Amino acid sequence: MLKVISRDICELDISYCYWLKFSTVDIVSSCRKLVKLDMAGCCVTSLRLSKILSNLNFLRLLSVDINSGFDSGQLSSECRTTLGRLRELKQTLFIPSYGVVPCCTSLEKLLLYFEVLDRTHEGMVMSGQLLVGESNVPHYQNLRLFYARLAPGYINEEVVRLYLAVLSDRTPENLRSFLISVPGNLTESRAAKNLFESMAKNVTLEAFQLPKSWLNGSLLQHMKFSCPSYLSFSRCMISGEQLTQMLLNGGRDCKSLVSLNLRGCTLCLTSNIPFKKPEDDIDCSVLDRLISACPNLLHLNLSSAHHHSSDTSGMHLCDILSQLKKLRSLSLPVCAIADSNRTGKNQSTGQSSPSTSSITFGKKVRIGAQTFPKVPEEQDKLKLQSAFWKLLKEIPAVEYLELIGSNFYSVMPRNDPAIRNTYPPCKRSHNVSDADVTAISQLTFLRSITLAQLPGILTGSCLVSIGRSCQQLRTLSLANFGMMGKVVFMSSLCEMLTHCKYLKDLR
Repeated sequence: MLKVISRDICELDISYCYWLKFSTVDIVSSCRKLVKLDMAGCCVTSLRLSKILSNLNFLRLLSVDINSGFDSGQLSSECRTTLGRLRELKQTLFIPSYGVVPCCTSLEKLLLYFEVLDRTHEGMVMSGQLLVGESNVPHYQNLRLFYARLAPGYINEEVVRLYLAVLSDRTPENLRSFLISVPGNLTESRAAKNLFESMAKNVTLEAFQLPKSWLNGSLLQHMKFSCPSYLSFSRCMISGEQLTQMLLNGGRDCKSLVSLNLRGCTLCLTSNIPFKKPEDDIDCSVLDRLISACPNLLHLNLSSAHHHSSDTSGMHLCDILSQLKKLRSLSLPVCAIADSNRTGKNQSTGQSSPSTSSITFGKKVRIGAQTFPKVPEEQDKLKLQSAFWKLLKEIPAVEYLELIGSNFYSVMPRNDPAIRNTYPPCKRSHNVSDADVTAISQLTFLRSITLAQLPGILTGSCLVSIGRSCQQLRTLSLANFGMMGKVVFMSSLCEMLTHCKYLKDLR
């Protein structure tokens, strides 16, 4: 097929087609009109890469893996010329190396994925040292976006510091997006400090993400943002006062902001209080100022933190979020959607009390029975009272939703450090029942949903309602759904799956 249509192909994606024969991969070199080529996940040697790229004069976007044995000295002059014209490079590193970056003199977007193992398959300890020479001078002067994502391991940390050291020598004036995703903590190097000082003086950012150990109030106060579109403060110990001051300082216009990640920011919705306990309530005025200033948010992440609405303020977190009419993805801790006026009314074990209206003379009440209102009037009353029901009614365009317990940690995280300690669910999350989760059935455009650590679920009847209404669902992820050690939702899940005709990913 490639031989027949090679002259007309402008974009080619053979990512993760590791089974392709080398003779087939070599045919890519005959696709002379290629503008975009994705070879991620394909085992390509430096000699074969040189042969493929030598004839691709129009290539501007490239995705490639750098594997063991790669040698930039084997790249031909024609290949280097092609690399010099690239505008965007996505490079996955399986060895400590700069890869083809030094050859890409016109890059505007650089996306790096560090997947280097600490040990070889033979058990030998890897070294984070790179070759000295041309590799020490990558050209970043036209760079507008720098993105680095690290897999766990100290070698990846060492290698990314070498990349940042080059950036610190001469920071690109046109840099607008600077994002580093690191599992756990990453010790801040001297080169990183020099880089941030240079960025604070010479760069105006639109997208920003740093390791949590690098984020502090003094650094954020000196960073300059103009028309920000993406900001991530994941697991940063920043108070609500610092956050609002940084975003809104000087009347800054944040209407351009479309993505805000406050995952694990336990203090971000509180006033400047030095010590906050998980059970302390949030300051709704802080959230109200943020949301009012960022009305065009499409993506919001408030997970991995206890965000409890106050009983006395008269405002609920969900009521404030209902202003975000354009939301497409939302991630919330389970305790955040609990109605404060119902807190403490249920049993401390997490099992909700049966509805009093259903108790009549001559009928026995079964402990642990489903609490979903059986009378239509009761269900309508819940819809009027529940802040979560009202929220989802106001943001019907949401496609990705996560409800995750604030104390929940994945047993085998991909790009986070492993957490061995398990913590009990937040007390308020026990008050989120099947009836509350059924509110998700209002989201008819929903494509992905994650429900984790919901101890108040008794039967899983909410799953059936979601399956019937959310016909576009593609991804379903459940973890710790209901009380620990008791799988009581299996029949509801099976019934739900009969309605999910387009489901592709079930976990």
